[in-house]
Amino acid sequence: MSALARILATGVCLAALRASPAVAQTPGGGELPQATPTQGGRTTVYDPGFFAQYAPRTALDIVQRIPGFTLDIGNNQAATGVDVRGFAGTAGNVVLNGARPSSKSETLQALLARIPASRVKKVEVGPGDLYGADYSSKSQVANLLLSADRGIAGNATASAVRHWFGKVIPSGSASVLLSRGPSTFSLSGDLGRTDYFEEGFDRVTDFATGDLVEFRRKFNSIHPHDPYVSGSWALEKGDQQSAHVNARFAPSTFFLRQDNHVTPVGDPERDDNLVEDYKTRVYEVGGDVTRPFVRGALKLLGLANRQHKTTRDTYLFRSLGGAEILGGSEQLTQSQRNESIGRLSWSRASLLGLRFDAGGEVALNTLDYRLGFFDLQPGGGRTKIDLPIENATVREVRGEFYVNAGRSLGKTVRVDAALNYETSKLKVRGDALADRSLKFLKPSVTFDWEPRGGWHAQAILRRTVAQLDFFDFVSSAELSVGRVNGGNANLQPQRTWEGRLLIEHPVLREGKVRLEFGYDLVSMLQDRILIFDQNHVPFDAPGNLGTGRRQYVDLSIDTPLDRLWKGLRVRVHGQIQQTRVEDPISHRQRDFSGFYPRWTWDADIRRDAGKFAYGLNLSDNRRITFFRTDEFDTNFNTQPFVNAFAEYRPTSRSTVTLNLTDISDSGGDRDRLLFDPNRLSPQPALEDYRHRSSHVQIGLTFKHSFGGTGTASH
Repeated sequence: MSALARILATGVCLAALRASPAVAQTPGGGELPQATPTQGGRTTVYDPGFFAQYAPRTALDIVQRIPGFTLDIGNNQAATGVDVRGFAGTAGNVVLNGARPSSKSETLQALLARIPASRVKKVEVGPGDLYGADYSSKSQVANLLLSADRGIAGNATASAVRHWFGKVIPSGSASVLLSRGPSTFSLSGDLGRTDYFEEGFDRVTDFATGDLVEFRRKFNSIHPHDPYVSGSWALEKGDQQSAHVNARFAPSTFFLRQDNHVTPVGDPERDDNLVEDYKTRVYEVGGDVTRPFVRGALKLLGLANRQHKTTRDTYLFRSLGGAEILGGSEQLTQSQRNESIGRLSWSRASLLGLRFDAGGEVALNTLDYRLGFFDLQPGGGRTKIDLPIENATVREVRGEFYVNAGRSLGKTVRVDAALNYETSKLKVRGDALADRSLKFLKPSVTFDWEPRGGWHAQAILRRTVAQLDFFDFVSSAELSVGRVNGGNANLQPQRTWEGRLLIEHPVLREGKVRLEFGYDLVSMLQDRILIFDQNHVPFDAPGNLGTGRRQYVDLSIDTPLDRLWKGLRVRVHGQIQQTRVEDPISHRQRDFSGFYPRWTWDADIRRDAGKFAYGLNLSDNRRITFFRTDEFDTNFNTQPFVNAFAEYRPTSRSTVTLNLTDISDSGGDRDRLLFDPNRLSPQPALEDYRHRSSHVQIGLTFKHSFGGTGTASH
């Protein structure tokens, strides 16, 4: 039986349990309030006492302990690395006081982490249609109702991580909220130090004979520093009278140095090195105002984001010992990415018997990109190498307009329907000239059914359109793997019809079983294609394939197991999926490129016992492959990834946590099959097998909260 099958089988057994639930206890011995449905029955409400056994310090701690709830941090660039423009497509599944946060560059995780748990007076979990058009197709949304208590509340965190060779990396963060009547001011900052280190090897062999071509022993010193400072002001006078202003500055840096001892067969040994030095500055200012209007709420939102980034990648071939430069490559880039958004929406709880939302947004997005790619000669001289689309400016005016309406059909059934219209005018100038206008209709319909016995089912059919990443229009090199990515200014966004069926049921009173079936029909699937420059030189580049299909089954179980061991709670999750599309080179059916593993699973085992808590987190997934036109690039773990923690709460406001990361020493491996010149060749020329490991990391974190009278003080 596979690992995933064992997890799913365990989950089914847990779901079948119907024993009488034990009453949870607070660390002090009192009974904890249980989750109770509201009178309407469409939401489940959790009071602060429910979370007291976990001693949360932030709103993020609370959200992570909601039974059966999985945090969706949305599709913003900070979360996914993908350049998602506009505001409509970046919603997660958490709202504050029933309203969507107006920040875009800040992830939900970062936002929730700076809200003290003491400010959360209640948590509601319900279907997305309760919280506006952006959430209407989401099965679960958590609404954190924040206290309006006057005074100061905040958190301070200090942490340190020890790596396997003795290096210790400190970090820290702090946040403070000040409430004065209906106004709340907040200020937060984070050092954002997540340095880590890897050691490993590359083994290059002749694919046909298996003979060794080159062996490389590597050590990576990687320093991502993502500090930020952010501030906000909120005025809450009621559901339809509020105002918010937020600002954020994030001066990030990323620095990698790779020491690389190279042993080529038949040639002298070398001590090469690679340097990646990136600097990014992000400024964002945003805000919104909500006012009563025609028996509903009118909301105006504005946001401006500015990002400036410079990068330097340098790979040097050096003689043994590193004294002499034998050659190499260097890439320099500069980019300026700007976005300005205006959004107006109107919602009304009852219009002709319907819950109604309508609105629209307009966004202006620009990119100014410059690249220089150089061949470095012995002694330090360099020669420029031309790539397709090195210098380009991109300008897009994008609009999206929507109308959403829903109503209950009896006591147990509800239907919501929406129609979005998206229009975009795109101009590319510089090394490429491309103008086009894009227009799409994006309908969706959601059926929600809540029969007796705690059952909940939801069926969704919708059309989505992916956004184009401006950086796919321009070329770039990856010196760490020795390849060039061509730019494609004619890339089209993929379109998808998505079908979802969700079934949920409580288990053991506080637990939940969730089963989801999904099917996607994708046209113009975005993947990799072969392009040619003006000199007919081939390059691998982003491009559109034909029609692709994805189907999956996803099972998650979150349940208390107090009958087995008091304070024990187990969450298990597993997914099986299949993706198929015709390969542009071989014309055979294959999986999608990227992170679409055929199976994945994870398990979270935690026990809370008074002032102590401890647990394990385990996860694994099947290998994934990027199907480039000149290689198969496959990534996988050597074994399941395992973390462990132990937590001590010396006071009701302080927590000390010991974390052990990657105690299984799983390592990350990569198997590259390289074709010459591309996959039109009948078989690979070389195999490049890579292994990296960060080994076990030991972390110690101290959290302290102050002020407030809510969850943290229980």
